Amino acid sequence: MGLIAWIVLGGLAGWIASMIAGNNASQGLLGNIVIGVLGAFVGGFIINLIGGEGITGFDVWSLFVAIIGSLLLLFILGRFKHV
Repeated sequence: MGLIAWIVLGGLAGWIASMIAGNNASQGLLGNIVIGVLGAFVGGFIINLIGGEGITGFDVWSLFVAIIGSLLLLFILGRFKHV
């Protein structure tokens, strides 16, 4: 995937994850992109550990994996903010 595809996929995944987590208003566009791209790496790593295929390109499966990773990152970040 190219850089633009990573940014778009990350932005979508970060936005959807922040809507699910309930903190969309506090993140902004750049925060959604960063969380989404990092979430894609985390989600892909976790899926690969359990024997699946992580990020496969610009498709629904990759978006799902990125959302799962983004939700995990948002959960971890939320725990650090409340400490």
